[in-house]
Amino acid sequence: MNLFPAIDLKDGKAVRLTKGLMDSAKVYNDEPWKQAKVFEDMGSSWVHLVDLNGAFSGKPENLEQIKKIVENTNLKSQIGGGIRDEETIKMYLDLGVSRVILGSIAAKDPDFVKEMAKKYPVVVGIDAIDEMVAVSGWATKSEVKAKDLAEIYKNSDIEAIICTDISKDGTLAGVNVDFTLDIKKASEKETIASGGVKDISDIHALIDAKIVDGAIIGKAFYEGKLDLKEALKLN
Repeated sequence: MNLFPAIDLKDGKAVRLTKGLMDSAKVYNDEPWKQAKVFEDMGSSWVHLVDLNGAFSGKPENLEQIKKIVENTNLKSQIGGGIRDEETIKMYLDLGVSRVILGSIAAKDPDFVKEMAKKYPVVVGIDAIDEMVAVSGWATKSEVKAKDLAEIYKNSDIEAIICTDISKDGTLAGVNVDFTLDIKKASEKETIASGGVKDISDIHALIDAKIVDGAIIGKAFYEGKLDLKEALKLN
């Protein structure tokens, strides 16, 4: 199981939110590329990046920091937040990002995402409130069920699905294993759990579930609840 330590970018800084609320942002590092270097030094091969400003505006807003992370580490990176067109996908990949995460557009225009996945390394982000898909920086709850959206991508060329239980995100309340399994079964794609990981016990729970392929590590690391080095040994 792959672990993806996360850097959420807001106004050029590395932050964490609680339940996706922008006004809950807590700054953990003023220089995100240095945080990425910490993850690399701990043995991680991936970094999970989210442009929070971009998720709301619909266009890249933290490009300079993303460039620095790519240029100053050998980490593979996946980036989400405000990627809504092919031009932006190509721009990120040209920068050296390993793959792009399509979230809001994956719910609004699945045909576009499927076409992009034929040409580029694409991951779909499915973020849910009460099992319903949330879009536009999680500010709007749609009328689409998360499981139904996952099933749409069953026979597509996407590389993976990242599924986030927003009610758990940033709360250290424990990962929603059942939700993750539901998304995996519906999509039959590599599935990465996100939201609520509180400590090493959650990683063990996901491993025990057997069909979960990865997890995003966020606040648990930043708040000292999870030893990333120890967790990475479980991969």
